[in-house]
Amino acid sequence: MTSGIFLVLVLAVVAFIMIVNIVRIVPEYKRLVLFRLGRTQGEKGPGIVIVIPIIDKVVEVDLRESYLEIPEQTCITKDNAPISVDFLIYWKVVDPSASVIQVRNFAGAAQGIATTTLRAVVGDIALDDVLAKREQINDVLRTKLDEVTGRWGVKVTSVEIREIQPPVEVQTAMTKQMAAERHRRAVVTESDGTKQAAITIAEGEKQSAILKAEGKKQAQMLEAEGYAQALANIFGAAKSIDEKTMSLQYLETLKALGNSPSTKYIFPMEFTTMLRPLIGNLEQGLKKTKE
Repeated sequence: MTSGIFLVLVLAVVAFIMIVNIVRIVPEYKRLVLFRLGRTQGEKGPGIVIVIPIIDKVVEVDLRESYLEIPEQTCITKDNAPISVDFLIYWKVVDPSASVIQVRNFAGAAQGIATTTLRAVVGDIALDDVLAKREQINDVLRTKLDEVTGRWGVKVTSVEIREIQPPVEVQTAMTKQMAAERHRRAVVTESDGTKQAAITIAEGEKQSAILKAEGKKQAQMLEAEGYAQALANIFGAAKSIDEKTMSLQYLETLKALGNSPSTKYIFPMEFTTMLRPLIGNLEQGLKKTKE
């Protein structure tokens, strides 16, 4: 009885192991490259995959995008300046079978291709362009790497340079150049401010002169209108004065002359003409008195 139970347990364990080895559950982001008696049967999955023990051999391939870190590499630019560059390679498997059959160690192979490609690319570019055209270098590296890794069933999706480290003397020169450029910008900004202030002051003086001229013109116009109105008033008053009033005024003038200490007087010839109406009125009054 005991031996029978033990045998059943052994058979159950063996069956479980066989089932585990025979039945594989492959997730969506993975594939199994199946080899049967050494010959490839292509990729299997996702889902349930039946594997025959001993006869079949499977290699698991991850389809998710991965990255490969390339350590700092020393390169020589076109103008013979040594620089240190480190970057990342982003890649993903597009052909699981080729990625297993065509290359043994993709990470090592990609790192070797990346370093040699980087030196070739940087060697054709001057130092200033290497520092200024990082995106362009990324695109060139991605294109060249993708041409090589394509036959391995791997797609290089992106290349990102993380840091470019120029020599110390170059960094010192760049710092001095940056300081000089900032000083130049400050001088230009100050000059523009001075120019704008001068323009503003000139505009203010111009507007002030215009307003003064307008005010002076307006004052002159008002003065002229007042003078014209005064003349008009005088002319109107003169029209209302008759000959008798004028004669009385002349008499008042003669009276004032008589009270002055002067002994000689000069009268214009028109003065007698002006007195004729008064004399005529006096004569008529005397005749009426005699009658």
